[in-house]
Amino acid sequence: MSAASRAPQCSNRANRTSRPHRTRTARARGRAALLTAGTAAAALVLTACGSGGTSGGSGNTHFITGSDGIATVKKSERKPAPDLSGKTIDGKQLDLASYKGKVVVLNVWGSWCSPCRAEAPNLVKVAKETASQGVQFVGINTRDTSTQPAQQFEKSFGVPYPSLYDPVGKLMLRFKKGTLNPQLIPTTLVIDRDGKIAARALQALSEEKLRKMLDPVIAEK
Repeated sequence: MSAASRAPQCSNRANRTSRPHRTRTARARGRAALLTAGTAAAALVLTACGSGGTSGGSGNTHFITGSDGIATVKKSERKPAPDLSGKTIDGKQLDLASYKGKVVVLNVWGSWCSPCRAEAPNLVKVAKETASQGVQFVGINTRDTSTQPAQQFEKSFGVPYPSLYDPVGKLMLRFKKGTLNPQLIPTTLVIDRDGKIAARALQALSEEKLRKMLDPVIAEK
């Protein structure tokens, strides 16, 4: 037996009664430290990729957020969406104003974002199924340093709608304060037929939640 393996057996008998207490205390402190570190790491991941939240700051935007994280605005209190125009990731010109009279679903996403990948099939499915109801989906691609990964993302998921290319978030800054949080990606907005913001989700969406946001706005007269 080595000296190192014998060392724990050579302690003073008088101290044996206090060692278990110290060991339990040290272990408890270790577990607490690990829990704290894990919580901090999880918070960092959520902030970095934006898997969701239920608030978007101040600004008197009149959002009322439900327990499911979906925020809505009464029709009489809605604010117009800002001017959003520019080049798409395919190099074409797009102006959101050209869709006035349609319900627009605006999704902020990045190819680097795991929650964006998780929700993409749901957006694609609903976009195809609601096109005949006067609904137009539009993406805002952000933080991709080139259009190539964004194009590959759309190809992988069969995205049928265009996306504005906004690598540094300039388009997002056009929104009224409190409408969007640039740190929370993905974000989805529903814009009514008058070009006003009707609903918002600061999280990745299931098909069920997306339809819960969208269907009431489609039904409006």
